[in-house]
Amino acid sequence: MNFPEILFYLFSLVLVASAIGVIISRNPVHSALFLVFAFFNSAVIWMLLEAEFLAIVLVLVYVGAVMVLFLFVVMMLDIKVEELRSGLTSYAWLGVPIAILVVFEIGSVVWVKANDNVTLGLSSGSSPATYAADYSNTRALGQLLYTQYLYPLQLAAVILLIAIVAAIVLTMRKRPGQKLQDINAQVAVNAKDRVRIVKVAAVKPEVAAANTEGQP
Repeated sequence: MNFPEILFYLFSLVLVASAIGVIISRNPVHSALFLVFAFFNSAVIWMLLEAEFLAIVLVLVYVGAVMVLFLFVVMMLDIKVEELRSGLTSYAWLGVPIAILVVFEIGSVVWVKANDNVTLGLSSGSSPATYAADYSNTRALGQLLYTQYLYPLQLAAVILLIAIVAAIVLTMRKRPGQKLQDINAQVAVNAKDRVRIVKVAAVKPEVAAANTEGQP
């Protein structure tokens, strides 16, 4: 066993432990932090597989944007953890079969790979091919996306654009009791109509004290 394989098994073990921490942690903030740690370990594994572009995207997008958003939402919302956990058992009938199916799929892939029945594009018993020092995984991925997979990429972009527009439309719809800003009315307002200067006569301290003494 060489050094890259040792690193792979080490980071894989830490990744599995982090994933278990996401599930069993009682604090939502701790679960989110465990998930961030799991993403970092996944990025390291991608680096070991010479897929540096996917590793950087995983760190920048998921850790730098999505998980930070999750942490802000979890910390700002008043989440009743006890109420959430009280209803978890009602979904056991769906979660247990899915978990068994995932374990079966992973085990079948590992078993088939161990018996050399399928090599996933590699020669039997061989390791992933190593590339030259000037090889760029980002360039190779870009060439595939914008040549062979150009139409699926454009289709995915259109679907995401439709989803963004739909989310904005659903958010901006008028609901009863909703307070909205009229930007045009705010810009067109005159300063004289918004501020009224009132001149108040000065009151001597002794006179004010004498008036307050006579009050009950």
